[in-house]
Amino acid sequence: MSSPESSAVRVRFAPSPTGYLHIGGARTALFNWLYARHRGGTFILRIEDTDDARNSEQAIAVILEGLKWLGLDWDEGPTAANPAGPSRGERGPYFQSQRHAIYRRHAEALRERGAVYEKEGALWFRMEREAITLHDLVCGEVTRTLTDREAADPDFVIVRSDGKPVFHFVNVVDDLEMGITHVLRGEDHLSNTFKHVALFRALGAPPPQYGHIPLILNQDGSKMSKRDTGASLETYLKDGFVPEAVVNYLCLLGWSPKDDSQVMPVTEIIRRFDVPQILRANARFDFAKMQWMNYEHLRCLPLAQLRELATPHFRAAGIELGAFDTAYVEAALHTAQEKVRQITGLPAFCRFYFTDDVAPDTEAAAALTSARRPAVKALRDALEKLEPFSDAAIEASLKAAAAEAGIKPRDLVQPVRVACTGALVGPSLYHLMAILGRERTLRRLDGAIKRMVS
Repeated sequence: MSSPESSAVRVRFAPSPTGYLHIGGARTALFNWLYARHRGGTFILRIEDTDDARNSEQAIAVILEGLKWLGLDWDEGPTAANPAGPSRGERGPYFQSQRHAIYRRHAEALRERGAVYEKEGALWFRMEREAITLHDLVCGEVTRTLTDREAADPDFVIVRSDGKPVFHFVNVVDDLEMGITHVLRGEDHLSNTFKHVALFRALGAPPPQYGHIPLILNQDGSKMSKRDTGASLETYLKDGFVPEAVVNYLCLLGWSPKDDSQVMPVTEIIRRFDVPQILRANARFDFAKMQWMNYEHLRCLPLAQLRELATPHFRAAGIELGAFDTAYVEAALHTAQEKVRQITGLPAFCRFYFTDDVAPDTEAAAALTSARRPAVKALRDALEKLEPFSDAAIEASLKAAAAEAGIKPRDLVQPVRVACTGALVGPSLYHLMAILGRERTLRRLDGAIKRMVS
């Protein structure tokens, strides 16, 4: 249970909808979400869409889809009747483009206090001339002194001549209006924070506590660009990664659980996550480790979730899993769960479960030799009367048929596998035959027996 103090924690993720969702942005959202959940607080999603020239509806959709896929649910948002105001339980998010009246009100408040002035049609903020010291939750104590050029003219625009507010101003106003207590964001925003602190002071409000998260770098130490492998969250959606695996790996990029823990469920990460454990050093992104983490989660995934995640990939391969019994689908997927590295590999690996077209390619067909025809035929006849039609009983029947034919079981396994699946490799043969069932298995063995001619 959270204490009254912990329940007051309010954090936000405030992306600009100008392109894809970078893995660094996703990690920022994750850290804020984890901190809110750990402290029993509130996580707010705020879209910073005041730049009409750069924003796009498609980019907004990418952000929302990515956060939902990761499981990062936000806690409040505006209502249709009051698009600028909060309502806990609504799904939001907030859009800055719908909050201009709020920004005008605060701009007037600054004007009344003499903290701003007009120049060339724009509204300028009178920046503090003295050094500002910030106690950053991650970076420690940071003091910013003005350069010679800044000392001569440190003021900056908060409302453009066209009446549109700029990032620094709306960022501070929204954090003030929404009662944000902690701002966890990328280290690249650290230099902006001194302006934000000055704005808070001018508005007569204490600033939130800031924590600037170090950057995510490539393995060679270079900054990740959108062209680098793994830089876009969309990569993981399209390539069949498990969301929990991506969350697990991202949390380890810049946060330490204080032991050697690697693979952790989200519930465990929430329990252990806290801001003091965010590391000061830049994180190095390792795509191979991300793939390893994905496999570790994939092989333990609940079957219902595996089926849900696999469905769109099977659909893309021309297979509708919804046309089959749920128990059958989950049993089939379970046989492949530890055999593939990513969910995208399931359709090819498991296709034989969902189609009767299992004609082998040239290499696989080579296993259907006439020399093995008597043993396959004997197994087929035994399976027709086998009770129960279980994996253990099928294994015993195959070994008996191989012994009667004077061959090793593995010499019979190969042609039977090709007969049932059309491939030389696949899930455990006895389990897959039991899942296929007697009728499908016999039909496929009959087809293979016809092929096994000299």
